[in-house]
Amino acid sequence: MEKLTKETFKEKIFDYEKEGDLELKCSLPCIVDFYADWCAPCKILGPVLEEISREYDGKINVYSVDTEDQQELAAVFGIQSIPSLLFVPKGGSPQMSMGALPKPALVKAIQEILNVNAP
Repeated sequence: MEKLTKETFKEKIFDYEKEGDLELKCSLPCIVDFYADWCAPCKILGPVLEEISREYDGKINVYSVDTEDQQELAAVFGIQSIPSLLFVPKGGSPQMSMGALPKPALVKAIQEILNVNAP
C-alpha cells in the first residue's frame, strides 16, 4: 500500500488540475484510502487494506492519502469524514465510501465497483 502526495496522486491516478473527468492513469483499478494518524477507525481499517493489497496484488492498487498532510487533496475530493475510500475502476465511474468497511464489504465493493474477482 503506497502513500500518495498531491504530486504522486496526479501522476498515478488523476491530474485534477488539468483534466475535467476523472480518468484513471494507472493500468489497474484502485482504492484510495483517505485517513489520518489520529483516527481510530482508520487504524482499524489500515491492516485490512494492507491485507487486501497483498491478496489482490497485480489486480488492483491500494493507495493511502494522509488528510492532515495532504489537505488540498482531501479538499478536492470533499473529504469531511475519515476514513473515506475512493474506488476508481478502469473505464467506469469512481465511487466514494465513508467509514471503516469490514473486509467482506470491501471484497464486495472490489467485485461490484472495480469489476475485479476475488483471488
